[in-house]
Amino acid sequence: MLFKKYLLGKLELQNRIVMPPMTRSRAAKEDIATSLMAEYYRQRSTAGLIVSEGTQISRQGQGYAWTPGIYTTEQIAGWRKVTDAVHKENGIIFAQLWHVGRVSHISLQENNQPPVSSSELVAEGVSVFIDPEGRGPENGVGEMIQHSKPRALTQPEIQAIIKDYAQAAQNAISAGFDGIELHAANGYLINQFIDSQANNRTDNYGGSLENRLRFLKEVVQSITAAIGNEKVGVRLAPLTTLQGTVDDNPVETYTEAVKLLETLQVAYIHIAEADWEDAPVMEVAFKESIRAHFSGTLIYSGKYTKERAEEALQQGWADLIGFGRPFIANPDLPYRLENDLPLNEPKRAYFFGGSVTGYTDYPFYNTTTNTF
Repeated sequence: MLFKKYLLGKLELQNRIVMPPMTRSRAAKEDIATSLMAEYYRQRSTAGLIVSEGTQISRQGQGYAWTPGIYTTEQIAGWRKVTDAVHKENGIIFAQLWHVGRVSHISLQENNQPPVSSSELVAEGVSVFIDPEGRGPENGVGEMIQHSKPRALTQPEIQAIIKDYAQAAQNAISAGFDGIELHAANGYLINQFIDSQANNRTDNYGGSLENRLRFLKEVVQSITAAIGNEKVGVRLAPLTTLQGTVDDNPVETYTEAVKLLETLQVAYIHIAEADWEDAPVMEVAFKESIRAHFSGTLIYSGKYTKERAEEALQQGWADLIGFGRPFIANPDLPYRLENDLPLNEPKRAYFFGGSVTGYTDYPFYNTTTNTF
């Protein structure tokens, strides 16, 4: 099933393999996508669906050096190079919209302001990547540093960010993306509202589960009103505790989140499974419950092999499968998987920042000579 076509709304995907969002930190100054990034995504266009790296919706939404934005005219033009390159290869690409919330540093914020969050809570030991000397990504020199203490958003500020999300979605369509994926996972801003231990608000955005889901609901409503629900996916991470976000009752919380997204009729939900050593296992019963409550497309990512992917598709609780790190080193990953060919090993030292090395220089399999 992995190599069969799939209809995502009105979009026909050439297979059920997804290239999920992966930060590569190679944007130019002013956080603009580059021609090198266009080549990177073009090389991987045989994925059924590409979801771009996290793309900040505003200056305030940035948490790491050298990540791209989608809130200026120049940034939209930069992303247009990427989408044009992918579409020339008959690929399909969504933009992942990102606001990091508290996972930022004052040096990345306008006028050295503190980052914002649902609450004034620090995630101790959570670091962000900064470029203290302003050398740029091509030099690959940066520094990991504890995120700055955030301040809690006011309700008018929450409404302004909701508008930023909608504008970013419109900008993504203007840049040629086929749709957007809302990043509501991995400890970033929306997740900081959802998870109980990251949200101590006492107004209608905190406390009860309904209140903690309110920000997600209003952001999705704003985006779907702007570009249409058929072009909107949402990424969730029910069991991850990344960036210090922890929920006391994750199965209950994320079951309700799925039910909410069903009522909002989003095109897909992308589940990021915990994939570190000794990570909590997402039980099949939980996945089957999500399937029962959501009639749209379900994507799962997290250390999937070809065999695990086929099993998930056969069992019916997944429709598409994301392969993350393998896509870094194998631009022709779908072909290699289908033909049981060996995979290139990724060069971890070049995951973040740098230039061509470990980015666009991985070899393709030569189908004429049957050599690498």
